[in-house]
Amino acid sequence: MASLPPFAAVVVAAGRGSRARQGVPKQFARWRGKPVIRHSVETFARLGAKPITVAIPADYEDLAGEALTGIEAVRLVAGGATRQKSVALALEAMTPSPAPAVLIHDAARPDLPTAVVGRLLAALERFGGAIPVLPVVDSLAIGRSGMMTGVAPREELWRVQTPQAFRFTEILAAHRAWQGEPNAGDDAQVAKAHGVEVEMIEGDERLHKLTYSRDFRSGAAMMRTGSGFDVHRLAEGEELWLCGLRIEHDKGLCGHSDADVGLHAVVDAILGAAALGDIGDHFPPSDPQWKGAPSARFVAHAVALAAQSGYAVGNVDLTLICEAPKIGPHREAMRGKLAELLGVDRSQVSIKATTTERLGFTGRGEGIAAQAVATLYSRENQDQ
Repeated sequence: MASLPPFAAVVVAAGRGSRARQGVPKQFARWRGKPVIRHSVETFARLGAKPITVAIPADYEDLAGEALTGIEAVRLVAGGATRQKSVALALEAMTPSPAPAVLIHDAARPDLPTAVVGRLLAALERFGGAIPVLPVVDSLAIGRSGMMTGVAPREELWRVQTPQAFRFTEILAAHRAWQGEPNAGDDAQVAKAHGVEVEMIEGDERLHKLTYSRDFRSGAAMMRTGSGFDVHRLAEGEELWLCGLRIEHDKGLCGHSDADVGLHAVVDAILGAAALGDIGDHFPPSDPQWKGAPSARFVAHAVALAAQSGYAVGNVDLTLICEAPKIGPHREAMRGKLAELLGVDRSQVSIKATTTERLGFTGRGEGIAAQAVATLYSRENQDQ
């Protein structure tokens, strides 16, 4: 991207964010490994904003300083009782004009695309203000007391985001001239009331605002993946259990339990995804109560533990590695049984088989190996 014209930035981070239930004001909570407030401030600093004035709650200077340590050109200012008041205080703290343009941004929108900043600053060559917007894709209803009373034309409505860009002197004058209570929803409203022309430019879904606790579950937390691997020896005189089914074969698998190598790999994958140890931690082979136990019990236990941690099974992909028995004739029955044990639809279970071309212990028919990958989804996310 070409170099940007000089600009200053205001980051509004003076609210309490109680709906996010993070224990601290949400702008200081961690998101994707860093405090929320640091993400956009770092981006502004990288893009050359100077200065970057951050409006914070009173008495949070230490926490804000810690969250923003090492970022140059940052100034902290105590915010006001409303967002509009916080912005006005930040602008006043920046006078005289530090740059011809200023971008005003909500800290609760941490993912700040560079392209949006470029489009906003380019728009200021044409108008006194610019805001990023997205179209409304849903039908809109007007209601009162829980009843629909009319419809709104979505073609004329837009979702407004931040940052919003203004010529510094114009937005400062607009805030100073505001009449009435300082409770405008954003700075575009303040600018428009003062006669500033505000252009709408293309926004970005990445500018999603963190509002509720579920918003703090990053992709990594909404979806977690674990892997499992297990091996058991084949021996005469043993029953062969695979994926919860007894398979007719001249040999069976040896183990402390029923030695169902497929289910053991699945259990380890689920426990791994939930960061809850491995099968040996929960069902130690030294414990006599698990002698000959059906591995279906282990699966139920792993699924229950994942649920207690807030996760549900999304899908499981299992590969059985052996020369014999042939898995193909039993594959669909195995899928159905495993889906039943996991409490999911059959479509969420994949079972494959392969050989090692007669190499190694599996190739010599001495044992069966299994590897599994399990994906867990946040139950909170699924319920939204």
